[in-house]
Amino acid sequence: MQSKATTVDQYLASLPEDRRAAISAVRDVILENLDANYAEGMQYGMIGYYVPHKVFPAGYHCAPKQPLPFASLASQKSHMAVYLMCVYGQPEQEKWFREAWAKTGKKLDMGKSCVRFKKLEDVALDVIGEAIRRVPAKAYIEHYESVIRPPAKKKAPGAAKKAPAAKKAPAAKKKPAAKKRA
Repeated sequence: MQSKATTVDQYLASLPEDRRAAISAVRDVILENLDANYAEGMQYGMIGYYVPHKVFPAGYHCAPKQPLPFASLASQKSHMAVYLMCVYGQPEQEKWFREAWAKTGKKLDMGKSCVRFKKLEDVALDVIGEAIRRVPAKAYIEHYESVIRPPAKKKAPGAAKKAPAAKKAPAAKKKPAAKKRA
């Protein structure tokens, strides 16, 4: 559920006390481990951590006016969630994340990037912090650009040019349909 809050403080103030405490604790861990080139603010109706336009002017390819999302934190209808784009689409990061979480003995409830939890005790805060710390903005941008705009394939030196396609013979003309008599 998207919030109408325009600031992080407004968002937190709108939450019930138990959720405010849990979201604030996860937020503190994120902020302690966040690279200086990221920013915090409201994005998509939740607390967002993103690469601001001053660092990455192109913005998010789906909505270039939006800064590039990195992580988010939200209170949803039936759970709370931290969204980790730094884990999504990066098999080596996801593998590390799942293994590190498993070592904590806590149950992981995770989608592609979404780690869902009902109470703070369900969260491996040290793993969340390390996941954030492991991906500085420069590395995140490089990965993002490699996926969004893959490098052009270089032709091998001396590679022959592709022969032009053979011209097709003109199609045979159809006879006009016979007129029906009345």
